[in-house]
Amino acid sequence: MKPFHNFINGAFVATGKTYDNRNPATNAVIGQVHEAGQAEVDAAVAAARAALKGEWGRMSVVARARMLHAVANEIDRRFDDFLAAELADTGKPRALAAHIDIPRGADNFRIFADIVKNVPTESFRMTTPDGGTAVSYAVRSPLGVVGVICPWNLPLLLMTWKVGPALACGNTVIVKPSEETPATATLLGEVMNAVGVPKGVYQVLHGFGPGSAGEFITRHPGVNGITFTGETRTGEAIMAAAAKGVRPVSFELGGKNAGVVFADADFDQAVAGIMRSAFENCGQVCLGTERVYVQRPIFDQFVAALKAKAEALTLGGPDMPGVGLGPLISKEHKAKVLSYYAKAKAEGATVVTGGGEPVMSGEWAGGHFVQPTLWTGLPESSAVIREEIFGPCCHIAPFDTEEQAIALANATDYGLATTIWTQNLGCAHRVAAAIEVGLCWVNSWFLRDLRTAFGGAKASGIGREGGVHSLEFYTELRNVMIKL
Repeated sequence: MKPFHNFINGAFVATGKTYDNRNPATNAVIGQVHEAGQAEVDAAVAAARAALKGEWGRMSVVARARMLHAVANEIDRRFDDFLAAELADTGKPRALAAHIDIPRGADNFRIFADIVKNVPTESFRMTTPDGGTAVSYAVRSPLGVVGVICPWNLPLLLMTWKVGPALACGNTVIVKPSEETPATATLLGEVMNAVGVPKGVYQVLHGFGPGSAGEFITRHPGVNGITFTGETRTGEAIMAAAAKGVRPVSFELGGKNAGVVFADADFDQAVAGIMRSAFENCGQVCLGTERVYVQRPIFDQFVAALKAKAEALTLGGPDMPGVGLGPLISKEHKAKVLSYYAKAKAEGATVVTGGGEPVMSGEWAGGHFVQPTLWTGLPESSAVIREEIFGPCCHIAPFDTEEQAIALANATDYGLATTIWTQNLGCAHRVAAAIEVGLCWVNSWFLRDLRTAFGGAKASGIGREGGVHSLEFYTELRNVMIKL
């Protein structure tokens, strides 16, 4: 039983109100999380504002970058601690978290430290109306205190994806991790103290959304901007709160992503790619594929191949031999996913495989597991095709022409990501340009260069993160004009 305290002004702070932290693979209570109230939020904001005027605010870009490299190195040194914390919170397979979550969590500090240290700003020389000369140049200033509201599916990776650039730009942050996954954000407080990050620069407040830490942070007038990754309706509520004071927001929201497989694709590569994009992290990936459109000549063959791979997945906890699919994050999320499994059957779907709850034994019997599931036969108006499920499932439908594939992929309120499988270079370019998303992969999925823009279109978000694009949110540009 581990306590998860709030981290305020360099100290771990207990409160009088706690809630259970559970391991999703077993449903066992593994810790008590101390919920922050308005008083804790006020204290964190005061400390963050003080840090902006103190040592952190006076620190040079080079010194800040050096400190963030030290943070990354300390995460690497404590790799096993971070990995254990992430596995306990999420239940995902050890190999997945060890390969992606923890290394990327450290690298997010390194890459943004280096980008900010080397990014240029513009300057212009001009002739003034009276025939004189003037020079104008841009200065980047920190946005200020940034509220960072984090999701539970990739807790460390997605949190540091925001904290890294925010700190690199000289801001201070108040992190509200998901109530489901408090561990690695809390552990990062120890790292910040160990490498000498000034008090108040990085802070963690635990709790929920409405009537709790999340709402108190987003409504606080001392918070200058809010960045959030999560569900679209929550983003709408945060945006309404941020309207008071006209504060900027950066959102990466929901998706109902399409995968498009053309008949000329490398068949085995496409099957493996869709398999990964539909089922990795138990389908709990915002960039995952829940709608698959396959060109008719290979449709039946593709469905059969994907069915065989899905049925070969081994379900279990992080260290179960050969595990390929972990649990969903919580009892509540499991109920949501199973409700869509029931809707699919009620709407007349052909259940290719899965569609229910597996029988688990031993310590996994109480875990939040569902079967990997494939459907065919539903109309495009179905809730299963229109609404984000966020589970290990996808619907597969045939298409005939390139134009039809584009129309099907775009028939959604969302616009986060797509993955296209074809060996025709012209087709790949045409379809990638026509699908209304922020990210498009061709013959791959989840391949990322952290210097490139990341974000969604339509109801999938506002703004872009990654590389210099993150600076547009985490800094404010000031123009200075000097008449010579």
